[in-house]
Amino acid sequence: MQNDFLPMSRSEMRQRGWAELDVILITGDAYVDHPAYGVALIGRVLESRGYRVGVIAQPDWRTVEAFKRLGRPRLFFGITSGNVDSMVANYTANKRPRRKDDLAPGGKVGLRPDRALVVYANRVRQAFKAVPVVIGGIEASMRRLAHYDYWDNRVRRSILFDARADMLVYGMGERQVVAIARRLSEGETIDGLDTIPGTAVIRKDPHVSGEFLAIPSYEAVADDPELFNRAFKLYYGEQNPVTARPVVQAHGDRYAVVNPPPMPLSPAELDSIYELDYRRGWHPIYDAAGGVQGLETVRHSLVTHRGCSGECNFCSLYFHQGRMVQSRSVDSIVDEARRLARDPAFRGTITDMGGPTANLYGADCPRWAKRGFCRNKRCMVPRTCSSLDPGYAKSLPLYRRIRAIPGVRHAFIGSGFRHDLFGDNATDACLEELCRFHVSGQMKVAPEHVSEPVLAAMGKPPLAAYDAFVNQFNRINQRLPARRYLVNYFISAHPGSTLKDALEMALYLLQRGMHPEQVQDFIPLPLTLSGAMYHTTRDPLTGRRLYVAKTFRERKMQRALVQYGNPSNRQLIRDALKELKAEHLESLFFRAAGGNPLRRSTASGRQRSAPTGSQPTAAPNFAGRRIGSTTNVARTKRRR
Repeated sequence: MQNDFLPMSRSEMRQRGWAELDVILITGDAYVDHPAYGVALIGRVLESRGYRVGVIAQPDWRTVEAFKRLGRPRLFFGITSGNVDSMVANYTANKRPRRKDDLAPGGKVGLRPDRALVVYANRVRQAFKAVPVVIGGIEASMRRLAHYDYWDNRVRRSILFDARADMLVYGMGERQVVAIARRLSEGETIDGLDTIPGTAVIRKDPHVSGEFLAIPSYEAVADDPELFNRAFKLYYGEQNPVTARPVVQAHGDRYAVVNPPPMPLSPAELDSIYELDYRRGWHPIYDAAGGVQGLETVRHSLVTHRGCSGECNFCSLYFHQGRMVQSRSVDSIVDEARRLARDPAFRGTITDMGGPTANLYGADCPRWAKRGFCRNKRCMVPRTCSSLDPGYAKSLPLYRRIRAIPGVRHAFIGSGFRHDLFGDNATDACLEELCRFHVSGQMKVAPEHVSEPVLAAMGKPPLAAYDAFVNQFNRINQRLPARRYLVNYFISAHPGSTLKDALEMALYLLQRGMHPEQVQDFIPLPLTLSGAMYHTTRDPLTGRRLYVAKTFRERKMQRALVQYGNPSNRQLIRDALKELKAEHLESLFFRAAGGNPLRRSTASGRQRSAPTGSQPTAAPNFAGRRIGSTTNVARTKRRR
């Protein structure tokens, strides 16, 4: 059994008897050896294949010496900005610096540079002239082609060029990184690795991958929104790993060559990754700073699956983990739960058993294995396809086995649920079992909005699906020994949302006594469909023109209407109602006496706080109002 962290210093290398490393991983996050952290996954997978791996975490990018601390690797440097795009990690939706970084020791900000991949890779080039540089992680995945960058408010070229990297790995990356290490170890050169699925390279000749699809060049899409959307639509259609072709985009006299996505991992492959001996803690070097707060929400959690067939337009998952769900075996997950229960630090509660969408473990479709997903039809929008099996026949027996493990008092599901997979009598028994045994008081769902045109632009199901779920949830609650509550996620100022749509959502919430404490301000993430909508004011797939709120003032007004219970939003609400010529509605938002905003209250006279999320980044506390059997809360979350 491995009892050590991957080495972060020469002294730790000597303790292992290593004079040289095969691969050095550089990350913009603190080093946490837990399967929820990408560097830990990649590092342990490489280690399991016999490679000597070290980690440089959050190096001081202002000096080249920080990148020399572990010496020169025999094979390559692997560089990631961390679990979150560095611009998302460093700035809010209103482009203000964040005050806390839960992926850094002690929550300290300023340890990760803006555009970390570009900065780190260029520093490595300064330190070691001829060592292969491979970039990966979410920042690389979502910037692998020319993309709109919200923070610069312009189209940037593929990050391969700015980082001067030899290769880019997109997606989760384990299979690709092992292939790169093996082939380099066998004597191949980095510039000969042309066709590994899930990678991208720069080439003078675009024919290195054989047949390919050419999309409009960087120069063309940078100047023409119509060509930007054309390029996006073409690439969007090449994400089925069974049928996808290499995609080539010219950048001057060179080409970004993006190979097709890798085939989904088998259950056995996933099992082998999550069964490795992670320390499930931060490196001891961070003890003096108080550790890494982001670990606490996931320390005693279980990753059961990857991928999401929901395909929300604002989310990075479609391009990062894919649309086909990949699930671990039941036995592997149960064995990991048993190991957790034996951990001296375990106090009886598994905080999450899930993935990107909680209730898609074991999901499957007859098409996926041989043909992949449908090209012109979504799995779950506008309604769930009859061919999609959500996997409840597999997930419920899994949860029963886990809650029967000695030492496990609670086995909760902290990930968000797709409410549209419930809502009818046929799912009553499933929902009741989940609420009775696996919901820690509050169940997370994401209606996101209430306006039908906005929901359509988001790629979300109609509002009727949410209303049907709420009715079912209230009905189920009557059978439970203790009430369960809903934590609702909402987004303001998404493309397609006008001030009038925000008012519609505010009235819907107000009429139901729902008081969102924090609402997600829409962030147009690179290489997302919603990001393309924001940049071009059109839907790339349909060409339909969309209204887009781009001024901070209007974005703030939209959020203020939804957060009508916040006293600081009073003037913004008045401004919004005046602009809409709806001043007569002011009495609905403010008390008649004194003009004070409605105050939150609960039946018990106290607020309830929603639990933090299952992602590695710790979320703030959130509070909502108890209405009947639901607590309706919106929280800020980072989309990955």
